[in-house]
Amino acid sequence: MQMWKAVRLVVVCTAMLLPAAALAGGKYDGDWTTHLACEAHGETPAYKWEFPSTIKDSNFHGQHGEEGGPGYLVIEGKIADDGSAKLTAKGKVVENHAHGVFALKGNNYDYDIKAQFDATRGAGSRDEGAGILGRSCTFEFVKQTGAAPAADSTAAPAASQDAPH
Repeated sequence: MQMWKAVRLVVVCTAMLLPAAALAGGKYDGDWTTHLACEAHGETPAYKWEFPSTIKDSNFHGQHGEEGGPGYLVIEGKIADDGSAKLTAKGKVVENHAHGVFALKGNNYDYDIKAQFDATRGAGSRDEGAGILGRSCTFEFVKQTGAAPAADSTAAPAASQDAPH
């Protein structure tokens, strides 16, 4: 009789732990490619970047350029079970293109991205705040299936290297 109680306890505990184990991996986990496109803003030209990103345990991480260097951008954030995400972008302006006092050469910047993911794709847009200083930027996220993730496009023409502010 005692053996039956022990087996029952093991079965109940296993059933309780299985959902937690399934969530640990995250349904969005894997290698992704991030496509970023920002519209022209004042004197600053439009630009596009493409760079590799990863999602692990539903945590998004994407990086363009070398940490702390010109043109550096890192995007991070948690993806909810329903695919919604508020990501944070932090970067460094490449050069001064008449940005004004708010974006001198080498200045850091940050902004939020509202995004929505499904199993293989995602889309998002930059929070422009009051729209006074921010520019319109869109994001497309594509999950890589069997192919190597896209290489960082830091070798793009100089005009496309301006970082948003």
